[in-house]
Amino acid sequence: MSESNPLSPPQEAQQRIYTATQWQLMWWRFRRHKLALVSTVVMIALYFLGLFCEFFAPHDPHRYDVKRVYAPPQPIHFVGEGGFRLRPFVYPIVSTRNMETLRVEYEVDRTREMPLRFFVRGDEYKFWGLWETDLHFVGLVEPDSPMLFLVGGDDMGRDVLSRVLYGARISLSIGLVGVALSLFLGVLIGGVSGYFGGLADTLIQRAIEFLRSIPGIPLWMTLAAALPRDWTPIRIYFGITVILSLLSWTGLARVVRGRFLSLREEDFVLAARLSGASEMRTILYHMVPSFTSHLIASLTLSIPNMILSETSLSFLGLGLQPPIISWGVLLQAAQNLRSIIHAPWMFLPGLVVVIAVLAFNFVGDGLRDAADPYSR
Repeated sequence: MSESNPLSPPQEAQQRIYTATQWQLMWWRFRRHKLALVSTVVMIALYFLGLFCEFFAPHDPHRYDVKRVYAPPQPIHFVGEGGFRLRPFVYPIVSTRNMETLRVEYEVDRTREMPLRFFVRGDEYKFWGLWETDLHFVGLVEPDSPMLFLVGGDDMGRDVLSRVLYGARISLSIGLVGVALSLFLGVLIGGVSGYFGGLADTLIQRAIEFLRSIPGIPLWMTLAAALPRDWTPIRIYFGITVILSLLSWTGLARVVRGRFLSLREEDFVLAARLSGASEMRTILYHMVPSFTSHLIASLTLSIPNMILSETSLSFLGLGLQPPIISWGVLLQAAQNLRSIIHAPWMFLPGLVVVIAVLAFNFVGDGLRDAADPYSR
């Protein structure tokens, strides 16, 4: 007898779908969302730069040059007067005083090329606060070379790129820490409300409605003013994180409550109870895992709200304050007409915030679609 014919490609694809796990189906659905995949790469890149900001920043974020206030960007070149260069370089900028307006003006000196080097020695820093080093990813190696302003300088002659990279660590981590606290509060309080019901559900829902009815900005002002002014920057950072978490857990709690109300009557929950499982085990091992994908999508969409809240608070002077470096703190320096007209690169932190928020939203949209892989 002849051997049986192998499955046709459509049949192989169907067989693969039938035997795939839930997470495999979610991944196949997620990778069909091209914007979500690109946004995931952007998110990873932002967190990687923020995690190793000391190494990737060309200079110490607090180093300044008073002679180069609002210095323009120094773009990277590969083509000079002698033709193409394998090694990238920048042209130096020369400052002059306009005797009519008394304003400092900058000109590019194209007669001199300053080559860029990778893995160079520069300003000393304490990597992750553990050990001291002076290795930087890129910089100038010429003797007595001036500061490198790849995207320009600020109102005190500090490197904007270095400060944006340092600000990424605070602004992005505050979203993760705040969402982690919100997840704990939302799942705990929302789970108690939905699982037990009765008087506990009524009290919790009335408390949530009260918190959601309070105007956001006055509440931020009150809680931010309650922080002691003599606190260290680290304490203020965690204080702002706790404030944002206390304001954002209510929405997740209502989502968890709704899921628990529908799940507590399901057969698998009843079977867990009849088998002698405790209420805590029933909640943590049976009910919560059944909608983990929805929690992941909700949390991914909550992180940009945390980032925007911190940026707004710091921009208004209610959140983090110098010498802490965050994107909101950096945007405070762009609240004047001179920055808008003569130094538009001061709005780079705002552009990075927009990119980060869009990336999180696209990833959250992709995860939300992937959470239900059986839908068409």
